[in-house]
Amino acid sequence: MSHAFTLANRVANLGVETAFVVAGQAAAHAAAGNRVYPFHLGDLNLATPAHITEAACRAVKEGKTGYTANVGIVELREALAEEFNRTRNTSYTEANVAVQPGGKPVISKFLLTVMNPGDEVLYPNPGFPIYESQVEFHGGVAVPYGTVPGESNFTFDLDQLERAISDKTRILIVNDLHNPTSAECSAEDRRRIAELAVKYDLMVLLDEAYFDIHYDGQSTSIITEPGMKERSVVLYTFSKRFAMTGWRLGAALGPDEIITIIGKLNVNDESCTNQFVQWAALEALGGDQQPVRDILDILKQRRDLCVDLLNDIEGVSCFRPNATFYLWPDVTEAMLNKGFSTYQEFIESVLKHAGVSMCARSHFGTPLPGESRKYLRLAYSGIELAAIEEGLTKFKAYLES
Repeated sequence: MSHAFTLANRVANLGVETAFVVAGQAAAHAAAGNRVYPFHLGDLNLATPAHITEAACRAVKEGKTGYTANVGIVELREALAEEFNRTRNTSYTEANVAVQPGGKPVISKFLLTVMNPGDEVLYPNPGFPIYESQVEFHGGVAVPYGTVPGESNFTFDLDQLERAISDKTRILIVNDLHNPTSAECSAEDRRRIAELAVKYDLMVLLDEAYFDIHYDGQSTSIITEPGMKERSVVLYTFSKRFAMTGWRLGAALGPDEIITIIGKLNVNDESCTNQFVQWAALEALGGDQQPVRDILDILKQRRDLCVDLLNDIEGVSCFRPNATFYLWPDVTEAMLNKGFSTYQEFIESVLKHAGVSMCARSHFGTPLPGESRKYLRLAYSGIELAAIEEGLTKFKAYLES
């Protein structure tokens, strides 16, 4: 027996993370008995370091299974403040930290705290699809800015960003160390972004999910620039650095006035974040960091193999980025050579004939006016070296056949 009902109008503006759609297609292909090489989803097939898992089990045995303060246990908040003060030159205390069940809630809670309906929000496109989805779902106007290829990597089109600012622009979202392109800001880029934010009095969400996935040297946060600490909230997540994607743990760090409101949203949304996972995270921050270095070493090996194999394919070119675990190869000529004009047909054909599953530019926002090159996104975080070589060898054979 059916019941007629009407959905809220805002539901029409709710998007999805399209990498999971590609994952479903890959799973169906594998279920039919085919070999699949999974380059589509930014998950890690590496185990969470044992001392972190043991800390979680110990916390459960100690009865740390009840509610906590809505913003998280004070020990973890103090540890995160100390971590940021050391790595980002802040002067945070626990009052500047709200623990979250993952990184994604920081996006929505930040927008709910500072965005009014009709406010314009600048966001990167290509970019994480949840930015646009959450802006529009909560009544904002999503305004994209793009990325451009540089000499050795992609960077953000800051000229386009500045042109997009209007008298309705209220918020800027920045994902330095970028998903999907691995774009990384130079020191000059960071200064210019900060100058624009201050000049136009913008609130800023700094998505630093990949801050610690940096292979040579250290990441530098835009929050260190003048005028940024008082207008910025940083999205932090344990998922990448500690191989804790499924643990669903992150944090918002920023001005205490904003963090207080985000804490109230915690009360309304989920009460608090899982307690024993927070104790595991405390061990992650303060315990042995050699497993973190081991994770980076493995990812770097995978990156190098992927880049070498991709650049050996006719019609494909790929930068060797210094951060994240994504590659954004240019496949314009390869698609033309195979007679494809649309991404969907191309990636479906690659999956069918080579077993390689990947995302395309179209999964990370509608291409912007003037875009003419074709790109794919390959995540190498969830695939072993032997499978990388086998899969990309088949990819090459298919493209060059």
